[in-house]
Formats: sequence, structure tokens, C-alpha cells
Amino acid sequence: MTPVEPTMAQAAPAPAQAATPRAAPESLHDLVMQSLDDDQAQDIVSIPLEGKSSIADFMVIASGRSTRQVATMAQKLAERVKHGGYGHSRIEGLPAADWVLIDTGDVVVHLFRPEVRSFYNLERMWGFGDQGAA
Repeated sequence: MTPVEPTMAQAAPAPAQAATPRAAPESLHDLVMQSLDDDQAQDIVSIPLEGKSSIADFMVIASGRSTRQVATMAQKLAERVKHGGYGHSRIEGLPAADWVLIDTGDVVVHLFRPEVRSFYNLERMWGFGDQGAA
């Protein structure tokens, strides 16, 4: 018997699929900030977490005037993040909408009704002594 010539696929392993290049956290952060501004969020605070925490590069905290506005801002933000090519966001707290968390990966967003925001005071907890820039 004559040896069988290996086919191209058998001869060399296929190169690894190149990962989809990930956009810079700053561009996602800009999208989040613009979305909240467009939806008239109040008291927007951005806290840089890079080097302080491994959960995200930025934490953004904002208020809405009502549970309806908080819920709508969260849903629109998740949609804009998805359409911007950043993938799906995880949303917690949407049914009650007193406090909604949107985890986009590199940016974690907390949307509150004002009374709930003042109770939890996340800016103080995560600010590490420096107030985030809006």
C-alpha cells in the first residue's frame, strides 16, 4: 500500500480564530454617559475603578425622577450598548426600578430614584476619597 497524502486540513492545524477585538472601555464609557445625558438622567457621577477594583473600569451612578424613568433609561442603555457592538448587558432590579444595575462588562451603571440613592450613598462607598468626575 502506498501512504496516503495528508490533506491540507490534516497536515497543519487550523490557525486559532482571532478574537473579536474588544473596544476600549473608554468608548463604552462615552456611550453610557451620552445615553444617560440623552435620557435626562440627573446627577451623573462617573467613578474610575481601574486599579481599584477588578469588577469594571468605570462605575457610573445616576438618578431618575421616577421608577418609570429609571426603568426606561436602563432599557434604552442596554439597547444602545447592544447596538453599539458591546454585547448584551445584564440588568438587575428592573421590575421595581427603585435601583437598577446595568452590568455592561467594563462599565457598571447604577440608576436610582433620588431617595434610594441617598440612602445607599454609593459615591461615598466607591469614591475612595476622590469624588468622581461627571
